[in-house]
Formats: sequence, structure tokens, C-alpha cells
Amino acid sequence: MAFAETNPAASSLPNGDCGRPRARPGGNRVTVVLGAQWGDEGKGKVVDLLAQDADIVCRCQGGNNAGHTVVVDSVEYDFHLLPSGIINPNVTAFIGNGVVIHLPGLFEEAEKNVQKGKGLEGWEKRLIISDRAHIVFDFHQAADGIQEQQRQEQAGKNLGTTKKGIGPVYSSKAARSGLRMCDLVSDFDGFSERFKVLANQYKSIYPTLEIDIEGELQKLKGYMERIKPMVRDGVYFLYEALHGPPKKILVEGANAALLDIDFGTYPFVTSSNCTVGGVCTGLGMPPQNVGEVYGVVKAYTTRVGIGAFPTEQDNEIGELLQTRGREFGVTTGRKRRCGWLDLVLLKYAHMINGFTALALTKLDILDMFTEIKVGVAYKLDGEIIPHFPGTFFFFFLSLLSSRQHMELPGQG
Repeated sequence: MAFAETNPAASSLPNGDCGRPRARPGGNRVTVVLGAQWGDEGKGKVVDLLAQDADIVCRCQGGNNAGHTVVVDSVEYDFHLLPSGIINPNVTAFIGNGVVIHLPGLFEEAEKNVQKGKGLEGWEKRLIISDRAHIVFDFHQAADGIQEQQRQEQAGKNLGTTKKGIGPVYSSKAARSGLRMCDLVSDFDGFSERFKVLANQYKSIYPTLEIDIEGELQKLKGYMERIKPMVRDGVYFLYEALHGPPKKILVEGANAALLDIDFGTYPFVTSSNCTVGGVCTGLGMPPQNVGEVYGVVKAYTTRVGIGAFPTEQDNEIGELLQTRGREFGVTTGRKRRCGWLDLVLLKYAHMINGFTALALTKLDILDMFTEIKVGVAYKLDGEIIPHFPGTFFFFFLSLLSSRQHMELPGQG
């Protein structure tokens, strides 16, 4: 076996010099936009600004459990699976292998946004989907709901999932029984057999689960015809984009750092890596092509569903933040819990992601306060905890005594 050194001056393609110079040593860099809290920080707004002169906007993880809102000419567009940068008619949108795709949800989302205005005209010709992306089936979503019901009955509380099938489909992926886009578009007969096996596995696990296997396959065959022109080898597509002519490539993170499956407030997290590492694994690109990493931070903190929230204001202040900030989930419509900005949490998110800049949103919502508080430390038994903890069990026991605030002058 022969080995060759990698040389920045060498060809951009693995098979040698093809006469095409690199845009720069190592290729183009991607700009990454990530949530630094528990989501709903305003990532869509930041992406919309950066996408004005972007060539490609990517999604690398999550599914239609995410929700980004973009306002164009006073029209609100809601995005869950599609990269919100697709609202720009000059942008190519790329859904990477780390994303899990519910095909009915994808087309419904696109059609709803098309009806709102001209922003999504011709979206089918501007969307590329990785052939390695896994498919969310309706029974994944049904199983998600059953699991939540079982948690409530057995433990007295659930995780507060969006019931979009995200956890079950990532479980299928990890168990190596999931089905991908390449399976759907390349061999429908083989896909059908594997679908039946997976569906029957779910029926055996959840006896109350009803699946019309033949009916589902008929619908999937229709989606196959529509999706096939969009499905490409995602690794090769992105390699060409990174090592071809200069391009501005933007990565739109879904969810946020504290919802990351490894680094979030587990178990009240999502099922994917929403931190910077998920960009490489979810798109199929090396870390040296990661350029700027923008952390989006809301000037106060919000969270949907249950789970630890050290700076939460379950009082009139929280209600005021919720009302003025119009804090309702884009995906579920659920009311968001609200509280002060948490600097301990923010420092932790930076430690993991290495933000090169922060984008602060919704600062105007705090205008009415004469003083503003920010969380600066966590305490347990009177002692300051030196770092962000891996578990938050003690916050449920003694929340009020385990946080420390600093007061800042307001505008009121």
C-alpha cells in the first residue's frame, strides 16, 4: 500500500491534478450559526441576514421538530425541515445526512410557504438532499406519542417531545434498522421489504400501534417520484462546493447547545448533536473547513417543555417576558417558559462550540425593566459550583437557593 502526503498546493480532487485551482488552501470555509441556549434564540433571523449573499445554506441535524421563522416584506415564513435560507431565490439549500426527514412534512411545509408569497418559488430546483439522510415514517411519530404517554403513566412525567418521531427514527438509525433516501430512490422493491420488517418490529414493540403497511408504501412511492430529482451523493456534493470556485456556504443549526444529546440538560434534550461537532458528522466534511461559528443568544432565556431552567421566572416577570416577546413555539405552539439571561450556561455553550462571535437578539424586549438580572453562578449548599454541572437533579430539590444573580441598570 502506498501513502501520499496531503499538500495544500495539490489538486482539489482526490484523483490528482485536474487543472482546477483551489479557492484557498484546504478549500472554502463554512459559516456556522448555532443556538447557544435551549432554542428559539432567533437563529432564523441571523441566517436570513447572512444568507443574503450566500451560495449554499445547509441543515446538518434534527428534523421537523425544529422551527425557524423568517419575515420578508411583512410575511412570516415558518421553516422546520427546509433551511430557512432557501427564502433567498439565489440560494441552493442542502439537507445533510444528519437530518431526519418526514416526507409528508417536507412537502406540506414547502407548499404552505409557497402560498404565502414568492419567496419559495422554484424551491424544488434549489433543494439538494443527501442520499444518506434517514427517513421519518408516520409510525415513528405515532411511537413517539406512545412513548410519551407511557412515560407519563409510569413515571408521572414525560420528556415533552414534539411527537415528530425524532427520537424513534434516530433510535432506528443507531440500531441499523433505519431506511435512508438512497434506499427509497434506488430500489423500491428492496425498500418495501425492509420497510415491512421495520414496521412489524414497531408493531411488536407497541401492540396498540396501527400501521397500514401497504397504504404507507403506496404514499411513499408517490413521494419517491417527487423527491428523486433532489437526492444526490451529499458527501461528493459538499466536497465539490468546498474545493471548487469560491463560495459562501452557511450552516443553519437546529435546536441549540443545551438540547444536544451529549452536552444538553439530559434527558430533557433532543436526539441529535446540535453543537459544532454535529456540523462535520451531519454534512460529511472535515473540521478544517469550519470557519466562523456564530452563537445566537436571546437577551433573556426561554425553554419549551420541562427540564432544568436555573434562571426561570415563574412569576409576573416571566409572564411579562412571555407576553412581550410573543414566546410561543413555532413547531408546537406551546407557551415558552421565560427567565433571565444565564451567563453560566452561555460560557458552557462557548466552551463546547468555540464561538467566534455572538449575536444578541430581543434586547428590546427588556426595555420596560428598571433593572435587569443575569445569572452569574450556581450554588449548592452555599458553595459556588465551579462549572456547568452534568446533572441538574439538585435544582429540582432547592432551586431558589442554587442560583446567583447580578443586577444591571435597565432603561425604564
